[in-house]
Amino acid sequence: MRTDPMRNNPAMSRPPLYVTRPYLPPLEEFTPLLREIWDSRVLTNGGPFHQRLEAALAEYLGVPHVALFNNGTVALMVALQALQVQGEVITTPYTFVATPHALLWNKLTPVFVDIDPRTGNLDPALIEEAISERTAAILPVHCYGEPCDTAAIAEVARRRRLPVIYDAAHAFGVQRDGRSLLLEGDLSVLSFHATKTFHTFEGGAVVCHDAAMKRRIDDLKNFGFRNQITVIEAGLNGKMNEMQAAFGLLMLNHIDELRERRAAMVAQYDALLAGVPGIARLARDASARAANGYYPVLIEPGFGLHRDEVHRRLEAKGIFTRRYFYPLVSDMPMYRDLPSAHPLRLPRARALADSVLCLPLHAEPGDDAERVVNALRELAGVCA
Repeated sequence: MRTDPMRNNPAMSRPPLYVTRPYLPPLEEFTPLLREIWDSRVLTNGGPFHQRLEAALAEYLGVPHVALFNNGTVALMVALQALQVQGEVITTPYTFVATPHALLWNKLTPVFVDIDPRTGNLDPALIEEAISERTAAILPVHCYGEPCDTAAIAEVARRRRLPVIYDAAHAFGVQRDGRSLLLEGDLSVLSFHATKTFHTFEGGAVVCHDAAMKRRIDDLKNFGFRNQITVIEAGLNGKMNEMQAAFGLLMLNHIDELRERRAAMVAQYDALLAGVPGIARLARDASARAANGYYPVLIEPGFGLHRDEVHRRLEAKGIFTRRYFYPLVSDMPMYRDLPSAHPLRLPRARALADSVLCLPLHAEPGDDAERVVNALRELAGVCA
């Protein structure tokens, strides 16, 4: 006779808790938008929902132009193509694989530079040291939505005449001193993947500063068509379809509430973790409106268990954390033979990758933060 392992394991008596939980608005709010699509039979190719979402996002985010894409990786690939980048691109080893993959797909060579251990973002001083005659651009990442030192990066870029493309996949809605972080650099790229606070199931966008660049990006994401019979260059198919765009418009109606709920859960974690030894946090910019898309902690020696053991034991309790970002992308087979990927060049990124653990974070009410912290306290041998 087969038994249910969930029933026989007290630690798994509650539903599994994953690192994120995609938000879905009430279905009855989405149905009228689907009816519009059914009635119009316009499913893609820059239809009315696509156009409405681009305009609504530009207004919400406080930016001049937004070009929608089917996903953030294609958006990043096109951003690099739009700036005609050739050669080497300075970037971070502490990121999701899409960042360097977009470089390889454009036949560009990543040059990995170590991070600021306080934030997880590129260290601007090390960017300067890594620039060579082949350097064509800088591709920083606002890791976990924490703003890069954009002023220092801009100064390096200005002096060396290099474009800056920000991978802002984590930075939807982030502002610093009341100004959108997406205005920094030459282009910023967003992800609207289902794991993000604002999502369109799959999706992404490029934020740009002027109409001419917006036109070029729109051409590149639609096979290079300028009109029905004129193809100006070799583009690809990166368009967002109408169902995704309609869902994005619906998500915008809920996004501020979702951000507040996630901020409340972050505050819960901050308070509950205060007395747990061996758990540290990355620095936060007090002048920034946070993304609150992730809750990374660092499992330090004082905790008593290695990060990987904490990860394993939490999973046994039905709490599924993620080691974002481990392993480093510079350790992966397609990158590890690059001179800049040598482990001795990237000690800070390696230390962070070996200690980071992203805890479950979502926008739904409940006691999940308390559940996670109680489990951590138990593992650390700390009495509540």
